Amino acid sequence: MKILLCVILVVILPAIRRVPYEVSAQQGKVRDYRIANEHRILEEFVTLLSIPNVASDQVNIRKNAALIIEMMHRRGLEPRLLEGGKPNVPPAVYGEWKVPRATRTIILYAHYDGQPTDPKQWADTLPWQPTLRSAAIEATGTILGMPKPGAKIDPEWRLYARSASDDKAGVMAILIAVDALKAQGIAPTSNIKFFFEGEEEAGSSHLGEILGGHRKLLEADAWLICDGPVHQLGLKQVVFGVRGDTNVDLTVYGARRPLHSGHYGNWSPNPGLILAKLLSSMKDEAGRVTIAGWYDDVAPLGERERRAIEEAPQYDNVLKTQLGLALTENAGKSLLELINEPSLNINGMSSGDVGALARNVIPTTASAVLDLRLVKGNDYQRQVERLSAHIRKQGFHVIDHDPTDQERLTKPLIAKVVHRDGGYNAERTRMDLPVALSVIAAVQGTSTKPIVKLPTSGGSLPLSIITNNLRTVTLTVPIANYDNNQHAENENIRLQNLWDGIETMAALMTMPSSAK
Repeated sequence: MKILLCVILVVILPAIRRVPYEVSAQQGKVRDYRIANEHRILEEFVTLLSIPNVASDQVNIRKNAALIIEMMHRRGLEPRLLEGGKPNVPPAVYGEWKVPRATRTIILYAHYDGQPTDPKQWADTLPWQPTLRSAAIEATGTILGMPKPGAKIDPEWRLYARSASDDKAGVMAILIAVDALKAQGIAPTSNIKFFFEGEEEAGSSHLGEILGGHRKLLEADAWLICDGPVHQLGLKQVVFGVRGDTNVDLTVYGARRPLHSGHYGNWSPNPGLILAKLLSSMKDEAGRVTIAGWYDDVAPLGERERRAIEEAPQYDNVLKTQLGLALTENAGKSLLELINEPSLNINGMSSGDVGALARNVIPTTASAVLDLRLVKGNDYQRQVERLSAHIRKQGFHVIDHDPTDQERLTKPLIAKVVHRDGGYNAERTRMDLPVALSVIAAVQGTSTKPIVKLPTSGGSLPLSIITNNLRTVTLTVPIANYDNNQHAENENIRLQNLWDGIETMAALMTMPSSAK
């Protein structure tokens, strides 16, 4: 696989049009600072990654915030916590770097919380015990000790830990860029504000409260988001939109107690089969969602956005080879086209037991977690209503609680549908705005190859919450390697991606006021 990938890259990369490039004096100074301080940067990053950071873990999420406050104090960024209006809400960490006579203000955003994870699924190490490897696990990378002072650090090494890429890498790249600029005597061209969220992976349920309570403080011309992966070919990206996201718990019911499958099979309905049939009704054989109205309110892409998709490097065949896929959904459309459409995904299913714990029983329930991704024009609450309506059309009595005895006896098919807290709509910024052109120019100035400009990312961020609460625009500039295993076990960051990210963040802090 590794040899095949190298062959593919040798064929594809030379075909990508090169742009005139020379490392600027400023970029050279930022790079010099990073090279001279790699050991210290890595040590500080490992300290941050060592604190568990699931948003529901109130004690540790506060420890993360406290450490980031300390890190920002050392950099003179006047940090403070921005609290929500309710107790036990993960705080945002805010700071600022003011510049005399600046005519523009930008906010740099990243989040410090991470996805829950099962430590037993990680290879050889634990999620919050940062570990260096010589390469990706899939490329047989071996575990390394942390480098001693003066020892060479290979940029191809990978640092494995929860949130190593998503999104403590964003926090670190931003803060180290501040270090580099200050150490080299380079002033930003904008007033810089910093906003590090602590609840993004939990749906940003309280972000609106925090933003609404600090509107004056958070005034800015643009929010620049450091989150997500670069293009699969390693090319830097500027992304102008994100999908919306919301999640639904779905449960169907059988008998009140587990039943022996020999005594009651063929007589008592099996909720596992009921759920499988219900889920299969939601998509056709090609993978298109069959729920009525699912695509009705999608806002069409403009000419500039369609052209950006056409010009972006296509990577579907390479991905299929890497991932071992002979078939993809919605054949005939590329991945870049499909992330601009709403989707319906099954995050997980559960009914009874499998493997060594499998027993001859008919389980009492079957459940699934559904992930609804939305694009511009969709409303996340309306999509959930459409989902519920579809379930009713399949003959189910839809409830939001466990069924009562009366419901069990009178309703043949029962589905509990619970819309999880959080959720938000998609957001998309025009690609021709002056600030957008400035961001494109700044990122392009750090790369030897043309950057990719995407109308929409496949992932989701709470950007609509930001724009709904504040009069501003949002653009995303990702830095992580695309194969970082975000949200899964063995999450990692390739060190060169972190190094490149530092230069990118420094370029954004010093970008000209406008670009033609």
